Amino acid sequence: MTSTRTRILDASTELFRRQGMSGTGLKQIAAVAKAPFGSIYHFFPGGKDDLAGETIRRAGAEYRDLVLAFFTGPDDLLDSVATAFTAAGDVLVATDYADACPIATVALEVASTNETLRVATADAFTDWIETGARSLEQHGFTPEVSRRLIIGFVTSLEGAFVLARALRSTEPLEAAGRNVQASVREALEALP
Repeated sequence: MTSTRTRILDASTELFRRQGMSGTGLKQIAAVAKAPFGSIYHFFPGGKDDLAGETIRRAGAEYRDLVLAFFTGPDDLLDSVATAFTAAGDVLVATDYADACPIATVALEVASTNETLRVATADAFTDWIETGARSLEQHGFTPEVSRRLIIGFVTSLEGAFVLARALRSTEPLEAAGRNVQASVREALEALP
């Protein structure tokens, strides 16, 4: 059986991804987690900020592994980029444009108002960039090119999520995927 702490983190990840942090209350998290309200403060004595920080760290690692799995397999790198953006679009459509990245959703809310959570989101994105750059180096790119490509990937994906949710269309993800593919293709052609 899943622990109460894990259920609380799962619920907060889902709700932050769909509603943002400010649109999610602790009572709602407890209800979705099927946990007593007091258990939130038992596991996260600092309240919502403490819970949000742990949610960001945990979801950041999960999303890093999910997204970067596209770059570590034996598949063609250009196909992997296309698949990543297509899969992101499929998730949005399947969830009626509700499920996007919880890290970006929270980052947009707290970047200028909560330094502790801004740092937590920055740490998650930094981890994605560093891990992604190392993965891309295995394809023969220099560290500088790898870093440029992964930053382009992450910014394109996250920006496309925002537009796709607002427009209720996967067109931004499709366009972003093609742009990232073009950058990767150019970098591949420049390899010695």
